[in-house]
Amino acid sequence: MEILELLQQAAPTLLKGVGYTLLFAIASMLGGLLLGFPLAVARILPQRPVRWPASIYVSLMRGTPLLVQIFVIYYGLPSIGISFSPLTAGILALSLNAGAYLSESLRGAILGVDKDQWGASYSLGLNYWQTLRYIVIPQAIRIAIPSMSNTLISLIKDTSLVSVITVTELMLATKEIIAVTFRPLPLYLAAALIYWCLSLCFERVQSRLEHKLGRAHH
Repeated sequence: MEILELLQQAAPTLLKGVGYTLLFAIASMLGGLLLGFPLAVARILPQRPVRWPASIYVSLMRGTPLLVQIFVIYYGLPSIGISFSPLTAGILALSLNAGAYLSESLRGAILGVDKDQWGASYSLGLNYWQTLRYIVIPQAIRIAIPSMSNTLISLIKDTSLVSVITVTELMLATKEIIAVTFRPLPLYLAAALIYWCLSLCFERVQSRLEHKLGRAHH
């Protein structure tokens, strides 16, 4: 009974944290997609001056911890006169990181489209960019949905890292309640359960989207 009362007392703060967690995850996914598409396309172009910078960026973002990237953006950039609010810095860091992973998913999906599709498109008079836009990318998105959805689910969990820059998402909200109640175990378990439920919801969306796209394909 005491635990139930504790959770009821913590619920408003936890729900506020959930709101920030969803904001970070969805905004970062959109930002990551806006970045991921041009990165994916740049990495399949034959021109090295275009391909190399994109490859270096993806390697850098995937090869360094997200926590370090958050620190660089929020604590490091002000030293050269570039400052962001905690909310903006968190979304920016997550978006830049997600963009690298999403670009890999999209690049792999684009390369996974049958090469005969390119030849057939050229024979119909379409150029490279028209083929990419109208023929290849629609098919690639369908292939990339599972991998892209996994990135979104990972983003939900990665939002816990932005607590280090004082954004009251779910993890920091949980820590704030623990600092008052001194009951870490039930509150951390509650936070873990909430993360799990959010992940299950997005897995359900992924499943429905895959089914819808698969049906549209047939």
